[in-house]
Amino acid sequence: MRGRRLAVSKRKIILIFILMISVTAIAAVTLYLNPYLFRRAARETVWENHELTTADFDVIVVGAEPEGIAAALAAARNGMNTLLLESASAPGGLFTLGKLNYLDMCHGRDGTLLTRGFFDEFYSGVGGSGFDITEAQNFFMDVVDREPLLTFRTNSHLLAPVMDGGKVIGVRMLEQGVEFDRVEVTYTGKRFIDATADGDLAAMAGAPYTYGGEDVGEVDRKMGVTLVFELSDVGWTKIFLHLNLQRLRGLLSGTPVTVGARDKIAWGYDDEGLAYVPNDNMVRLRGLNITRQRNRSVLINALVVFDTDPLEADSYQLAVDRANAELEHLLPYLRENYAGFEKARLASTGSRLYVRETRHIVGEYQLTIDDVLENRDFWDKIAIGSYPADVQPSLTQPSGTVIGNPDRYAVPFRCLVPRNVDNLLIVGRSASFTSLAASSARVVPLGMACGQAAGTAAAQSIRDDISFREMSRDKDAVSRLQSTLKSQGAYLEDFTIIEPIMSHWAYDGMAALRRLGLIGGGYGNDYRLDQTAGRSYFRNLLYGVIRKLGNDLETVPIGDPLTNGAVIEAVASVYVSATAEEEIEVKRSHRENLELLSNAGLLDVNFRDLFENEDARPQAAEVTVLLANLYIHVSGSG
Repeated sequence: MRGRRLAVSKRKIILIFILMISVTAIAAVTLYLNPYLFRRAARETVWENHELTTADFDVIVVGAEPEGIAAALAAARNGMNTLLLESASAPGGLFTLGKLNYLDMCHGRDGTLLTRGFFDEFYSGVGGSGFDITEAQNFFMDVVDREPLLTFRTNSHLLAPVMDGGKVIGVRMLEQGVEFDRVEVTYTGKRFIDATADGDLAAMAGAPYTYGGEDVGEVDRKMGVTLVFELSDVGWTKIFLHLNLQRLRGLLSGTPVTVGARDKIAWGYDDEGLAYVPNDNMVRLRGLNITRQRNRSVLINALVVFDTDPLEADSYQLAVDRANAELEHLLPYLRENYAGFEKARLASTGSRLYVRETRHIVGEYQLTIDDVLENRDFWDKIAIGSYPADVQPSLTQPSGTVIGNPDRYAVPFRCLVPRNVDNLLIVGRSASFTSLAASSARVVPLGMACGQAAGTAAAQSIRDDISFREMSRDKDAVSRLQSTLKSQGAYLEDFTIIEPIMSHWAYDGMAALRRLGLIGGGYGNDYRLDQTAGRSYFRNLLYGVIRKLGNDLETVPIGDPLTNGAVIEAVASVYVSATAEEEIEVKRSHRENLELLSNAGLLDVNFRDLFENEDARPQAAEVTVLLANLYIHVSGSG
């Protein structure tokens, strides 16, 4: 009987497999006949400065990244005479010049789109993720051109803010146009919004900031940058079938699925990426994020370049050169190893790098990783985000890490108000987020929602004759701002969402290490606290804590297999080295080590009981809390 049941089960699996192949084949044919792919590619609209303008404006937005366009449109649509300034010859920044059109969306776990308003207008207008780059550029130009209160200037380079004490009252720009050569122009206004990718205006005006991972003790950490590249002559149907069959096999076997394809976007080839040996050791290939354009070429986000300082022109150019050189080595590998890429040719690359982080401006409030991963709401929210806290690879952490995955979290208005500078708001990835929080909050859809809020706030600030800083402390003013945003399409519903991990007895210790970027729960928020701690788990955390403490210890003896005795001995050794309270070379018994750590405050009575048995194997929770206590007590951050 059991054998018959197994046979029936196998037949059922085979039938499902055949059915899914058929469905996939039908979908592929439908995909190939999709009218989107047969429409003629859009003709690029060119925007050029002609005459100079020296008018005084209500609101001036520096930077026509998508966030800046959202801010400028919001200000103009709320009745303000608005100026939008962009250093390039076209709007759209990362989306158009960087060719990044594979969107990092902000959906709650219930499927709710959290970034509505102008982002939703854009998203619908260009046909969703995987949009055609030229169509996106034309969309931005069209909405800017149709707004009667909005003036747009291209080829306008920021030289310096014009200050009155700590207040921005103007910007000096170097401009170039069709009918004039490079000319220095000063624009004055009532309110200013910094929508540059790197927070240039805020930094020049004197706002405090951290750089990269500096705020978590990783001064040298720079997330890798990416040069998006375009390939022609790829077999999209073959890509579609290959990745979806891999997806089907994963679903049937119950293994995690990280591949797939739809009509315009595809993702996968992770194993092939890991197997690639780069010609340049400062370059790494990840799995591919692929999007199809109307001309049937594909754009690929996958090539990561390490050790780049995007604020330094020479370093930036070196990253571009490295990526271009690596593409010559990479293309033959793609043709030989990637299904659908057998005839691929390099068509173009982005004219800007995809830079994930540089400055983190410090505002009236800095969004933290706890805010993100504990799904915190705020009384002064002006946008709601939801994206994994995804710290991309760097030279010091080549594999990157996903710290956790929120349902949703609010961005306070205070995050847009930089400290020490008046009359200025900042939007985009350089807004007031800690570096770990920014690994989620840096995504452009959330930045566009913040941009819309900034433009709307600027209009309200002028009408009500109230400064941004005063607004950030005035609940009535913020409430009026929220009402206006909701009436103009923003999603700002209240929420209370508690993550299950927050009820774990070891959560506070885990969160302390998570705030340092030492521990992560991945996309599933699985911190594995109830598993037996292995030697590598303990060693990685221990050396992470040592590094954060600035200790120069190079080796710490750690027993294998890992026991309570080995853990307590190693932690005691680090504590003594860091505090120099006893001679380092003294050999202590397990009980003497327990006494040492108890007297130091690392082990209270109940917690100490978990380590009494010297030969027992500790859980990850116990190890995590002990190491958190070590960091807190030695650093004095408790």
